[in-house]
Amino acid sequence: MTMRRSRSPGRSADPAPVRTAPWRLLFRGVARNKAQMTGFLLLLTLWQLCETLVPVMIGLIIDRAVATSDWEELALGGVGLVLLFGVLSYSYRFGSRLGFGVVQRERHRIRTEIARHALDARGVRTDALTGETLSLTTSDTDNVVFALRSLGYSLAAAASLALSAWVLLDIHVGLGLVVLIGVPVVMAAIQVLTPVVSRRTRNQQADAAHATGIATDLVRGLRVLQGIGAEDQAALRYRRVSRQARIAGIRGADSQGAMLGLTTLLSMAFLALVAYLAGDLALAGEITVGELVMVVGLSQYLAEPIEVVGGIGAQVAQAHASAGRVAGYLTGPPLVEAGARALPATGAVLRLESLTGRHLSDLNVLSRPGELLGLAIEDPACAGELMDAFAIGSASITLDGVPLDELSIPARRAHLVVSPHHVDLFEGTLRSNIDPALALDDDELHAALSASAAADVADLDPAGTDRPVTSDGAAYSGGQRQRIALARALASRAPILVLHDPTTAVDAVTEHRIAAGIRGLRHRPGSRLTTWLVTCSPALLAQCDRVLLVRDGKVTAEGAHRDLAAEPDYRELVLR
Repeated sequence: MTMRRSRSPGRSADPAPVRTAPWRLLFRGVARNKAQMTGFLLLLTLWQLCETLVPVMIGLIIDRAVATSDWEELALGGVGLVLLFGVLSYSYRFGSRLGFGVVQRERHRIRTEIARHALDARGVRTDALTGETLSLTTSDTDNVVFALRSLGYSLAAAASLALSAWVLLDIHVGLGLVVLIGVPVVMAAIQVLTPVVSRRTRNQQADAAHATGIATDLVRGLRVLQGIGAEDQAALRYRRVSRQARIAGIRGADSQGAMLGLTTLLSMAFLALVAYLAGDLALAGEITVGELVMVVGLSQYLAEPIEVVGGIGAQVAQAHASAGRVAGYLTGPPLVEAGARALPATGAVLRLESLTGRHLSDLNVLSRPGELLGLAIEDPACAGELMDAFAIGSASITLDGVPLDELSIPARRAHLVVSPHHVDLFEGTLRSNIDPALALDDDELHAALSASAAADVADLDPAGTDRPVTSDGAAYSGGQRQRIALARALASRAPILVLHDPTTAVDAVTEHRIAAGIRGLRHRPGSRLTTWLVTCSPALLAQCDRVLLVRDGKVTAEGAHRDLAAEPDYRELVLR
């Protein structure tokens, strides 16, 4: 099954794929990493509390040892500092390691879910370009999982702020109240920009993903674009989309920078106020020198926790935007509806019963096991709609009387193989592209290669069928790609095989060889294999047992190729 890739111009041990909303996608990461997240949060909180206690410990040493010249207190304070820094260092080391592990595992799980959904046998009904799907597995997934890490740091920073407020309350009630009231006010002021950051981040991610999709399609279709002289127009389109992504990215960075600047400005101004008040109290003799050191040290240290807590809004907004894109893709419906029925492992009878659509009009076709049937369809749109009906599993198509949409995917694959006109080749070798399961012996592989004239392609390289194939078969010509795809279809030995224009890119001599090869491989005397050829090629239709002429979306004539050649409509379509 294939993924739909259309895009409208204005559109800006693992569990099963998630079927949920963005917030639940974010919370799910915490739920399925409970033990690791708990250890991560506890150790990181311990680290931040130790960081908070460093200026407190120094202030105590000044008051109890330095001011009193007590060497015993000084030694005791020194040991306490060593222990404090030891706990501080190792709690961060192991806590950070746990958090990093959560990020890596959750990133892999989400990427696996996206890949599983994209590779679902039923296909994915989506308008996302290939590059956009790639963006989901990279930047969007990273944004989602990094929110888990940010959550740990933010909660630890909040605990640090709480401890600082308690220490300041103990030193002087007025200072403690200033912190308890001032920090929430600073946080509320910072969050004013959060909706702007969220909106611009969402737009920037969508535009960047669209630009990635356009770039991917441009690279994949470069040879075709060069062939028709349209590379300049395609490049112009990409520049326009890329410019939009760049502008959106700059605006997103501007808003995030503004939020960071506001956070720094407000936090530093607030902490300067706290330090000023503490200095005034020290001059008045209401607090000791050691307590003044505590307050100044805490004021300098608290700048980082306030920035961390203040920035969590922007990080959560960014993660929520990405989670919405990921969840939207994973909740996309399947392209093909499938049932659960099976068929016996025998040759099936394929029938189209009143197949109607935008271009098809009450199309009825019945083929017998062992028949090589040709469908000469006048309108290419009708042929495309017929292939789409096979792809989505239309109820108007039946195998042994069972509608296609009631059959399970394994049952369909066991009885029916549909080879579309568009050719997909994959990175690997020539052999792995023709026989992905590596189930054929050398004789069977050679038979498929000979029937499709793909043996000529293999013979061009000393490596033969072990010749490397790059992504999308970019090193092969259109005719070579067609022959390789045809060899893959013939190698399946499916009871029913539907081929759509399999020879449009090959020369006339090769086309005749392929036509004879298809009959020789699948339709020897006594064979019950059925083949449908949707084509207007006279070489292929001449090999068919029966040919149907389809005009205006329905069958208008039937017979052997040589008999239909006397019909004006058929002759104009096939023999022109």
